[in-house]
Amino acid sequence: MKARSRPGRGALAIVAIVLASSGALRLGSGIGRALAEAPATAPVETPRDCPAPPAALAEALSAREARLKTEEAALAQRVAALALADQAISKRMGELKAAEEEMKKTLSIADGAAENDLAKLTAVYEAMKPAEAAALFNKMDPEFAAGFLGRMRAEAAAAILSGMNADAAYSISVLIAGRNARAPKN
Repeated sequence: MKARSRPGRGALAIVAIVLASSGALRLGSGIGRALAEAPATAPVETPRDCPAPPAALAEALSAREARLKTEEAALAQRVAALALADQAISKRMGELKAAEEEMKKTLSIADGAAENDLAKLTAVYEAMKPAEAAALFNKMDPEFAAGFLGRMRAEAAAAILSGMNADAAYSISVLIAGRNARAPKN
């Protein structure tokens, strides 16, 4: 069996739809004006359900921030002091290098002068009569005499050694022979 529909029920639905559409149009027409009149940037509100941070946490964060700023300032001062020290050290190193170069020049001049003096004195001993030179070398310290005899020509050194006391001549010969005994060999 078929259920019978009641008359007017379809008309009631149509009237309800017309009324709802009319209400929606009225609501929609005011929204455009409301949006146009609203400020460009609406203030941001804090969420209502978010509690404020506890005072102890805020204090701890503030104290930590202050401590970090103090440490950063101390670190910046230390870096500046290190940079200054580095500059001073670099300057001092330059001065020391210049002084070292000057010292090398002075030593080179002194060594050259000493070498010239030794060469002249060796030439004087070589030019002396062998008997006179032998008398002088007998009185010299054996190491000192060995230095001069080692620089002389072999003939002049032999003539002086032959005129010397046998013990002194032997000591000097041993010193000259052993002078390079500890030198590295190939």
